[in-house]
Amino acid sequence: MPKFSRKRTRKAGLPPGTLVHTGEQTGEALRIAVMQYADDHFMEKDVTTMEDLIAYKESATPCWISVYGLSQVTALEQIGQIFGMHPLVLEDIVNTDQRPKLEDYGDYLYIVLKILSFNEKRQEIAGEQISIILGEGYIISFHETAAGDSFAPLRERLRSGKGKSRKMGVDYIAYALADAVVDNYFVLLERLGEYVDLIEEDLVINPQTRTMRAIHKLKREMIFLRRSVWPVREVISGLQRVDSKLVQATTLIYLRDV
Repeated sequence: MPKFSRKRTRKAGLPPGTLVHTGEQTGEALRIAVMQYADDHFMEKDVTTMEDLIAYKESATPCWISVYGLSQVTALEQIGQIFGMHPLVLEDIVNTDQRPKLEDYGDYLYIVLKILSFNEKRQEIAGEQISIILGEGYIISFHETAAGDSFAPLRERLRSGKGKSRKMGVDYIAYALADAVVDNYFVLLERLGEYVDLIEEDLVINPQTRTMRAIHKLKREMIFLRRSVWPVREVISGLQRVDSKLVQATTLIYLRDV
């Protein structure tokens, strides 16, 4: 899972709508995975051509499209054309410094979320931007990398037919993604609490300069955490208030519980 960089310079001076991937350059090839489902139906496959992708936009069966690897900007532009995405949305997707937010584009909702974790080796918060397009009958999630899929439990529920996932629309998938992100924050907070305990013990036993540096670093990480997590409240609240046919009343009940 890549580390968020606090500063980016690659987009400086470029006109709005220019696609430049500002995240970690992993060289990962673009992969498009589709899950198409209904109460009594499930299909999962990788899409290899853009022509195949068009069929899922026009299908009456709900589908979840996962796009992995954001450095292939030409392919992302093609995806944007197929689904009628605004150039500024595509720009935000590849600019992985976005804060969590919700934007209503009429035919679709654009959602940005942050998956966060604690890097044990570097003793700092790492994370990944997840961009979501919620349209009529489809949802697209854009991932920086295919490694460390935080949504694996949701995918498994769709495969097995357990729970409500197959019985609900794609707006329920949007809820489930947001719920998984929030649950992940609690795991991170628990790990940070353990790290704080270790620093406190070290400070009492061995109050050296390196311990003070660790404390200052932790303060910076907590500020970064707050800036990443706090806007998620507005995203959830916005999904509850948005005046859009894309969010059904049956899903609002679950959003209130996030």
